[in-house]
Amino acid sequence: MFRRSLLCAALLGLAAPLALAQAFPARPIKLVIAFPAGGPTDITMRQLADNASKIIGQPIVVENKPGAGGTLPAQALQTAPADGYTVAQIPLGVFRLPYTTKINWDPVKDISYVINVTGYAFGIVVPTDSPLKTWKDFVAYAKANPGKLTYGSTGNLTSPHLTTELIAQQAGIELQHVPYKGSADLMLAVISGQLMAAADSTGFAPQVEAGKLRVLNTWGEKRLAKFPDAPTLKELGYDIVQNSPFGIGAPKGTPPEVVKKLHDAFKQAMEEPSYVASLGRYDMLPNYMSSADYTKFAQTTFAREKALIEKLGLAKPQ
Repeated sequence: MFRRSLLCAALLGLAAPLALAQAFPARPIKLVIAFPAGGPTDITMRQLADNASKIIGQPIVVENKPGAGGTLPAQALQTAPADGYTVAQIPLGVFRLPYTTKINWDPVKDISYVINVTGYAFGIVVPTDSPLKTWKDFVAYAKANPGKLTYGSTGNLTSPHLTTELIAQQAGIELQHVPYKGSADLMLAVISGQLMAAADSTGFAPQVEAGKLRVLNTWGEKRLAKFPDAPTLKELGYDIVQNSPFGIGAPKGTPPEVVKKLHDAFKQAMEEPSYVASLGRYDMLPNYMSSADYTKFAQTTFAREKALIEKLGLAKPQ
């Protein structure tokens, strides 16, 4: 009788996650993103969520949680139930967090990686009326005025911040960094003259097209279609390419069947023309990774970001 009770309990334990997966989703899903409303991340992820909502059969509600270098959504997963009803954007900064901040969770082991969806296109911009007409002018001014050339980014330890510091290191210049919570505030600051330059994803595209900003360089393998006159970092002599892939994660322990349902819905949503068009506004492209491939990416990126943090001298003793 005792053995039979144990067997029944074990079967019930196996059946519970299966029942959850079969019923999923029975209510709206929350997608937490790392940057404020109105920027390229918000606009493109809202389109993705809208597409996926229609596929999965429940609303996917976007919640903006900016700050802390884009790591707050991933931190929110650590206390969310592992039922698939809370998912989050995972920017590259998440993989740097343990090297700069004391945390009690592991970015690789404590997130269920669902799908990678895209990556940013980046560059450095200045106001159109700036005397810094080219990247050569930028470097010359910085060398003549160490620490006086101000630039903003979307936060401390984000890809724009760290990549600019790596560029500065290779160029032999010292810059003054000013962090912001997102692209919208950053663009206002550089257009109004509070900053001399900004390092950002191509959320700056509308301001460039409106004649308010000038692109000095971009950070991909090739020049961007929207800004064909802006050289890449490689063309300028720096062995740097940065496109900062990002995707969607769920809490650790989310049932595999639920992860698969989320993956399949978001993958189909990525293929919709409306999502591809929203990315195109910012010279971003779909960048699909399956759950397994995204998990492997997390593992290799975690190791690579440690090397970058140490190279820039930003690692903090834990």
